[in-house]
Amino acid sequence: MSKSQAEPALVAAETEGASDLRVDVGVFVAHAPGTDPDRLSSFASQVAADTVEAFGAATEVSWRCFLESPQRLPDADRRRPSEFLDRATDEMAEGPYDMVAVVTDAPLVSRRERFVPGLASPLARVAVLSTRNLRRAPRGEPTRRLDDGAVRWNGAALLAHLVGHVLGARHADGGVMAPFEFAADRRSIPPIDADVAAQLRRIAGEIPADEATPRGPLGRLAFHGASAARNPSRVLRALGNSRAPLLPLSLPKLSTAAVAPTLVIVFSAESWDVGVHMGNLTAALFAAVSVLVAALYVFFAQKLAFPRKRHRVVTEQTALVNVTVFLILLGAMVGLFAVVWSVMLVIELVVFPPNLMSNWPSLEDPVVGLVDLVRTGAFISTIGVLSGALAGGLESRTIVSHLTLFLDRP
Repeated sequence: MSKSQAEPALVAAETEGASDLRVDVGVFVAHAPGTDPDRLSSFASQVAADTVEAFGAATEVSWRCFLESPQRLPDADRRRPSEFLDRATDEMAEGPYDMVAVVTDAPLVSRRERFVPGLASPLARVAVLSTRNLRRAPRGEPTRRLDDGAVRWNGAALLAHLVGHVLGARHADGGVMAPFEFAADRRSIPPIDADVAAQLRRIAGEIPADEATPRGPLGRLAFHGASAARNPSRVLRALGNSRAPLLPLSLPKLSTAAVAPTLVIVFSAESWDVGVHMGNLTAALFAAVSVLVAALYVFFAQKLAFPRKRHRVVTEQTALVNVTVFLILLGAMVGLFAVVWSVMLVIELVVFPPNLMSNWPSLEDPVVGLVDLVRTGAFISTIGVLSGALAGGLESRTIVSHLTLFLDRP
């Protein structure tokens, strides 16, 4: 814990579980200007206490919940859940905590730009809850107050639902894992059925993660690699859900910076000289190394590693997030390479006159086959990927986390 911050307050504890298993949850409030942080903190403490009580009974694991100091947002505009990851991962490292819950009064949007009451990231073990949807009242009625019973219990039900997702539970037909809907007459958290409870008990017992105090960059790199090796299924599941190769379609700045220069290079004689005379193995290695370098450059230039601040202790959870974000970014660069390559092949096969290349002065062999066109297109595409990473980058450093780490609906 930083010396400049007050010690977090223990706001809820459920200690009926096994004494050797404990889950520590950090809660912090992110409030808009003009909002009373004390009222929002009181609401967060209440719903956290309700949730801890429910999960303590269901998982037979000891739970403790701590309230951190509130954070004032610069404005009341809508937020992506990934915008809270910086603070959440900081708190996870400083606590250290096994998971973090964020309570905000700002509107929350999903990756499909839909307003949602809350979202969870099982990999990052972060849940974000917005009170905006909870306080919304039917047309013609005043906005609900935070201390309204319906707001409290729907908030607790939503937080319990999100924590269930963090613990790996999927949507069910009924109970706490049923798709969340606001119910004005709700006065308790929905029941946790036997199947969900068994899954939560199993995963909650695994949650206390390893911590390390690695020395130097090599020590941190080794800890990240070891963390990923111990949890391959979690990393692979996140990669599968991310659809990483399709990410360039959601990053127009990056795609434009990659495609634009290749439209000029493809009509350059020098690029064709290099591409046609280059060996297949050389072209493949050049493409692989360039894609890797592009991913590394974007990862470090955009400061995508968590936590942003340097901490003495590194948790396994944070290491898994960093490894996954980098692998997702690597997959995105592979997807970008495929997009540019496809454009180059279309130009070579459709736009170029069929006999143009056979009359190229620098060619010793006048026959240009399909393999030559594919290799030349790959060479030009590799240059496009590098230029996209160097000149385009990402529109926002939070967008990769937003598109890949958080679920798309509560």
